[in-house]
Amino acid sequence: MSAVKKAIITDAGFASRYLPITKTIPKAMIPIGAKPVMQLCVEECVKAGIEEIIIVATPNSMARDIYDDYFHNKAENVKALLDKQGKSKRFEPVEEVLNFPKITVIEQDASLPYGNGSPIVSAKEFVKDEEAFAVLYSDDIILGSSDVKTLVDDYEKNPGVKAIIAGQEMPEEVWNKYGMIAMKEGNKLSHIVEKPETKEESPSNLASYGRYLLTPEIFDYLVPSNTGKDGELWTTDAITKLAEKGDVLVTRSEGKWITTGDPKNYFLAHLEYSMKYSDYAKDIEECYNKLKENK
Repeated sequence: MSAVKKAIITDAGFASRYLPITKTIPKAMIPIGAKPVMQLCVEECVKAGIEEIIIVATPNSMARDIYDDYFHNKAENVKALLDKQGKSKRFEPVEEVLNFPKITVIEQDASLPYGNGSPIVSAKEFVKDEEAFAVLYSDDIILGSSDVKTLVDDYEKNPGVKAIIAGQEMPEEVWNKYGMIAMKEGNKLSHIVEKPETKEESPSNLASYGRYLLTPEIFDYLVPSNTGKDGELWTTDAITKLAEKGDVLVTRSEGKWITTGDPKNYFLAHLEYSMKYSDYAKDIEECYNKLKENK
């Protein structure tokens, strides 16, 4: 059996770039195809054999209730109506959601500082006794593979490591948006430079993104007093501290990482997903060609 049984999926920001829709709907509930982004993250965990998923939602919002409803509401009235109409097959995607492994939804601790590390700290009680656990940022989707499975498989081959993180080469014009990875011998992490302000400050073209395999030792460094750039609590800062104490490995995705963190990239991600996995890709192409002709 795998030593990695739990995963944390974070969606705890207010997603101000998506307002007004995100004042009511969590950003990760915006659809990619017919599924919300959050479900794609959950499915990635399922492929890796994860047994329990902790979703960390925005505090003081409707997000927790929305996630609980989506993953746990049996929608018996919908099923009864579809059965009556002879359209029972349409309910199968709902049954798939209801049959996911255990999903626990919590709110981020509102007393913690701003930063992508705070949702992980909020879920500490669920994973502190685990040998290792996965972390996913719901901003990120992976096309063509499960990065969580890749991380879990790599951990089973290297059980003594402090952590394993995913990395992907990115063009120079976006280095200032990500944590950029500095390597040392082999596939080991030296450190991560968070959002370098100039290209000279970036140690490589390899960006860290929201797929991590962490051990509970991360909580020695992921603490409210250890804020970094812009006064935020950064997961990458804590991972850099881990790399000073032992081996942190860097792995490459077997698929393709795409961010949905802002409306432009969300649209591009939705388009690429639909072109690869939907049955209406040809219609999209024809529509684009017509629009191009009439431009």
